[in-house]
Amino acid sequence: MRAVIQRVSEASVKVEGEVVAKIDKGLLVLLGIEEADTKTDIQWLSKKICNLRIFNDSDGVMNHSMLDVHGEAIVVSQFTLHASTKKGNRPSYIRAAKPEIAIPLYENFILQFEKDLGKKVGKGIFGADMKVALLNDGPVTIIIDTKNKE
Repeated sequence: MRAVIQRVSEASVKVEGEVVAKIDKGLLVLLGIEEADTKTDIQWLSKKICNLRIFNDSDGVMNHSMLDVHGEAIVVSQFTLHASTKKGNRPSYIRAAKPEIAIPLYENFILQFEKDLGKKVGKGIFGADMKVALLNDGPVTIIIDTKNKE
């Protein structure tokens, strides 16, 4: 799994002009799923995101996690995070999981993330043409790949 995590002051997702998710202070998580992903990836990534200390404390130092600030979250599935641009100019998405594999993993990630966070999270609609709006706070953007735990 690959995630792009953005600390936001606000974020929303629209599908066909209708808002399907909206948050204030928290995280927008763009989630790319590949066929090799497992429950272990889900559990590790969810805990890692919940505990990332990327929110400012009273001294303006990034010392607080989502759990500390009681932040909100939106998770959006994004297969393009697994784009390969090695050959030519047209990205290949061969590493991205097909919907029959990706949808259950996406839904299980959301369930695990809600459990770890202790609250419901907003989500996009898998496979839909989504319009994602955000006000990146900082800006703070972190990329995490469960296959390359740096």
